[in-house]
Amino acid sequence: MNATILWILAAILVIVGIVQLLQGQVILGVVLIIAACLVGPGGYSVFNRRRA
Repeated sequence: MNATILWILAAILVIVGIVQLLQGQVILGVVLIIAACLVGPGGYSVFNRRRA
């Protein structure tokens, strides 16, 4: 996958997660932010794993 698409997707997930936190939905906000960390191309990414 293109790294730019992953960055955009991760940024959207973080923004939605922060909005959810501000609205009082803490669990959903935290889950979305963690999902953004897993999707983003920087650091650990579920899309960049090697297949054994």
